[in-house]
Amino acid sequence: MHLSALTLASLPADIHTPIYDRRRHAPGVVHLGLGAFHRAHQAMVFDQLLSAGDTRWGIHGVGMTRPDLVNQLKAQDGLYAVRVADGTGVKWQVPGALWRTSVATTERDAVVQAIAAPSTRWVTLTVTEKGYTPALGQLLLDGLRLRQQSGLPGITVASCDNLQGNGHKLLALVKAATTEQDTDVLRWLDAHCAFPCSMVDRIVPAATAEVLAAASQALGLRDDASLSTEGFWEWVIEDRFADPADATLLQSAGVRVTPDVQSYEEAKLRMLNGSHSAMALMGAVTGRPFIASCIGVPHIRSFVHRLMSQEVAPHLNRSDWANYRDALIARFGNPYLKHSVHQIATDSSQKIPQRWQPSVLGQIAQDASFEHHALAAAVFVRYTLAVDEQGQSYALNDPQAESLMALGAAQRTEPEACVRALLAREDLWGSTLPQHAGWIARVTHWHQHILQLGVDHAVQQLTEA
Repeated sequence: MHLSALTLASLPADIHTPIYDRRRHAPGVVHLGLGAFHRAHQAMVFDQLLSAGDTRWGIHGVGMTRPDLVNQLKAQDGLYAVRVADGTGVKWQVPGALWRTSVATTERDAVVQAIAAPSTRWVTLTVTEKGYTPALGQLLLDGLRLRQQSGLPGITVASCDNLQGNGHKLLALVKAATTEQDTDVLRWLDAHCAFPCSMVDRIVPAATAEVLAAASQALGLRDDASLSTEGFWEWVIEDRFADPADATLLQSAGVRVTPDVQSYEEAKLRMLNGSHSAMALMGAVTGRPFIASCIGVPHIRSFVHRLMSQEVAPHLNRSDWANYRDALIARFGNPYLKHSVHQIATDSSQKIPQRWQPSVLGQIAQDASFEHHALAAAVFVRYTLAVDEQGQSYALNDPQAESLMALGAAQRTEPEACVRALLAREDLWGSTLPQHAGWIARVTHWHQHILQLGVDHAVQQLTEA
């Protein structure tokens, strides 16, 4: 039997399940991007608020392109189990905040109507860095315009993606979709809607067969949508809401509400995400499957510690960065999180500009070493060969995969020219680094070392220096 509303009562008593009525109320949140991360992060925060008796936080979840996931969740009445595992132990939870589902590509009008529904108070987004397209701006604008025309209150629209100033970027995207006829909508948007910046942090790997089997054993039921995550989570959001009372509510559920999201945002992007990208690329090239298998290697662990301490931290405003660094290294090693290196290496061309570039530029401005980032960049160049050091091929899952592989193919025969060509791309490195002779020289040095002696040898040489 499958997990569903009908079988919920049969779950073991130690599994936290929803105690609120999931059928009587309309959703108050429309979420765009119904992937694993949202379901093991914001959906669990909203589940807390619902469990406390506030019925306004049910979710209408929108899969942007994936009908298969939406169909799985529909078949289970929006229910799924989450394994929360860390050093303190393992527990299972079934959040119940997901009440309705749609697919944006095939049910666009239903999504627009959901944004414009009288019960909707929030729209949240986890559509990934590459999802911030004109089509997204138009979708949101169409829903917001319908709200304004219906005389409904404004709403909070919160981006939860790994983009600096994500609230500002989202508002700009919506405004870019407007035409001369939208004067009233723009006025209403500025007066009544809020686009807070926010930072979300929790490691949520894509579901695996192992997690599905563990869920089946723990629940005594089949659950095709189960997930695994860590105990740690953080949500930092700007104190900017359509309903100012939401600040206190979110704080009651453990969310940090602050006027200064940027310092947390930068620390997360450059420390967690920047280290993740470096390890993911190392793992892909060396044939290590998971982040835990990378951080478990002493020289890679030392590399990550030094990268964060020496090249990232000097340019952060987060005062507790050393504690954050140490917690990250412990989190990366969580054996329950089978976090695939290839999953994290996905869309690297979209991630590197946010994750590495600011730290390298900061080091250059201070005339300080950027050696760890140069080595990481060299590993990225090697990654574009699409074959690991054991000779196993892998796919580059990236919007720029074709052009990256076309440039990367030359590194066996013309390695220096290949490095120069890949480092010349301003979409990856901005306008300064492609012109910086010292940066190009160090990436070229490490790339030659990697081609001749391998990634591990290069990392060891750097960490032992």
